[in-house]
Amino acid sequence: MNNYYNDKNHCTFPVGFPPQHQDQQPGLEYMMTPLPMSECCKLCRKLENKVALITGGDSGIGRAVAYDFVKEGAKVAIVYFDEECDAKETAEKIRLLGGECILLKGDLKNPGFAKSCVEKTVHCFGTLDILVNNHAFQFVQRSILDISHEQLRFIFQNNVFSFFYLIQYALPYMKKGSSIINTTSVTAYEGNKELIDYSSTKGAIVALTRSLSLSLAEKGIRVNAVAPGPIWTPLIPASYSAEEVKTFGTKTSQVPMMRAGQPCEVSPCFVFLASEDASYMTGQVLHPNGGTIVGS
Repeated sequence: MNNYYNDKNHCTFPVGFPPQHQDQQPGLEYMMTPLPMSECCKLCRKLENKVALITGGDSGIGRAVAYDFVKEGAKVAIVYFDEECDAKETAEKIRLLGGECILLKGDLKNPGFAKSCVEKTVHCFGTLDILVNNHAFQFVQRSILDISHEQLRFIFQNNVFSFFYLIQYALPYMKKGSSIINTTSVTAYEGNKELIDYSSTKGAIVALTRSLSLSLAEKGIRVNAVAPGPIWTPLIPASYSAEEVKTFGTKTSQVPMMRAGQPCEVSPCFVFLASEDASYMTGQVLHPNGGTIVGS
């Protein structure tokens, strides 16, 4: 009998196999050496004793991720811009769930604030296992000619540069088994004629995810992403007119399922990618988008 377990919480997976051959298809498992692992080591809760830093965690997808992480045993640091009421409500709910959290308010375009978020998380909880880069701005413009240089700089500084800052400051504290999860978007794959700069940042995040995953694979740190479709979050009424909001996500041209998704339909993707259930996944993107077929 083969033993792959370091301890009750973590699996060790074999690298390479002794020479062997079977003369029949599809083969017999009991003759294999070592035997395939049909059960990976799992805790009762997928993220027990883990610490996660979640940006944009005050509302929308980030809030749903925070709730799910806490339910799975994690402690969370919630980073938000200025949405004081939403952030306090999120923290109160987390405490009602029996979880622990800290709130970190500020502007992630400032690398000094990004550094302080990481340092305060580690100071409070002693470690950092999961980084969720989830925050974003978007501004609807009918033409690329309407995108000012100021808006372009703002969008890339907020949606891309800040991801780099957080990763650079978090990485020294992360160890084998840690996970980085970036929120990209279906617009990175399909494009969006009214969100050209936003879609461009989301494409950059896909490239960041893939490149960083290659860089960190030998360290045992996994890097993945989630690309939601149209999801009902505060970003929607903040971006579109009342008339446009009325039909958000309800047209087949927007999504085959003809409805917008809810944050709680996206957050399980983050739980999966953060947990050991995704131990053999890095550099990948999950697509909770209501049925839109995209190139991965």
